[in-house]
Amino acid sequence: MKLFLLFSVFVVSVCGLVYELIAATIASYLLGDSITHFSTIIGSYLFAMGVGSYLAQFIKTKVLETFIKIELLVALIGGSSAAILYSLFPHTNSLYLPLYLMVFLVGTGVGLEIPLLMRILKTEMDFSKLVSTVLSFDYVGALFASVLFPLFFIPQLGIIKTSFFFGIINSLIGISILVACREKVSNYFFNLSSGVLVLVLLILGFFSSNTLLNSFEENIYNESIVYSSSSPYQRVVLSRKGEALKLYLNGQLQFSSQDEYRYHEALVHPGLSSLKNRQKVLILGGGDGLAVREVLKYPDVESITVIDLDPKVTELFKGNFQLQKLNSNSLNSDKVRILNADAFSWLKENNEVFDFIIIDLPDPTSFSLGKLYSNYFYSLVKKRMTPDSLLVIQSTSPLIARKSFWMIDKTLRSVGLNTKPYHTYVPSFTEWGFILASKNSLPMNSELPSNLKFLDNTEMEKMFQFAKDMSKVETDIQTLSTQGLVELYSNEWAQAGG
Repeated sequence: MKLFLLFSVFVVSVCGLVYELIAATIASYLLGDSITHFSTIIGSYLFAMGVGSYLAQFIKTKVLETFIKIELLVALIGGSSAAILYSLFPHTNSLYLPLYLMVFLVGTGVGLEIPLLMRILKTEMDFSKLVSTVLSFDYVGALFASVLFPLFFIPQLGIIKTSFFFGIINSLIGISILVACREKVSNYFFNLSSGVLVLVLLILGFFSSNTLLNSFEENIYNESIVYSSSSPYQRVVLSRKGEALKLYLNGQLQFSSQDEYRYHEALVHPGLSSLKNRQKVLILGGGDGLAVREVLKYPDVESITVIDLDPKVTELFKGNFQLQKLNSNSLNSDKVRILNADAFSWLKENNEVFDFIIIDLPDPTSFSLGKLYSNYFYSLVKKRMTPDSLLVIQSTSPLIARKSFWMIDKTLRSVGLNTKPYHTYVPSFTEWGFILASKNSLPMNSELPSNLKFLDNTEMEKMFQFAKDMSKVETDIQTLSTQGLVELYSNEWAQAGG
């Protein structure tokens, strides 16, 4: 029995930390990828555990029975937490109250469980050995959860199924202890019936998780879900509304097929069309193949290297018929080499140089993305450029995030690059910004391909003109250590209601 109770400590720790990670992940998916969410959820959870540990001293009798009831309650709340939060999101103006309430309830329950388990075990172990052993199992459980959650459970099961799975494990522990110690528990059959009911509800939730998630996401996006999957890096959702296909990563719209051509033509052609030598092209991001499609309109391009972190995205856009049609099957071109790697690490380790570099990465919504807008990152990119190379960066909206846009420009200039900012209107996003950069002067003698839908020389001239409300403002630069751009960007889009 002693070993089983110690194993229960391990399970309690694993499940508790997984529920905490689930809350933080859902906050990232639904509320935006923010360090603030992760930090405050972790802090709230630890505080709630402290509250639970404090309250444990007031439980004087029926310690074992109380522990079992708390175990089942934590299993029910924690196991269904992802489904509850997803179902509430479309119907509430703010998810913060139910999110932090869920974190507090689970944290308080886990905080109660560990002291109660120690009191149950004290009759079987020396106190000093008891404390060290229980804490050891607790910490090992935390390590187990933190490693397997992103590497296995989220990619294989998804967020809702993972939540139900650990609820089932929690409830099985509670029921097993109840059965093993039935002589010490009053109202045994009532407690057993309650435990079985909780287990059955969680099992039903587990096997209906995919249906529930599709329903929740259709309500969230107000669109039919064509494809959805979780990777170790992000939640990937492809939806359809009318004739438009839309890609969302962690809840953030990446493109709509109705107007993506405006974005991608603006991203690629002002720079690439002005180059005489454009044999080698590097694309950082762009795993959807849409920028690659535009680059392939130049017959003299000999090779395109795509560095995209998530194989889920590149495999989807390589293999799905609808998406192959959208990107003209560009990712399957013999000219294209796809490497699933972190752009930051790849640039540090690679010595190739390129004629044209496209940085088509997500906006700086988190520190992990913010580092890809830092002066250090741009200095790495600069080393991959020849004196005649050009670089283009998608740089968020100069209308909505004006200071953020000009901070990116200043950061590029801080590493010795000459810049030429420009913008265009993309209906799905609003006015969108880009920045061309070069070690030397920026050539603009463009010869555009004839088969473009949107861009021509007249339109391109307009792109480099900024209205007063988008004109240059003074900012700091984005450094790897301070990352002021992340907070600035978040604040500007929040003020705009984005």
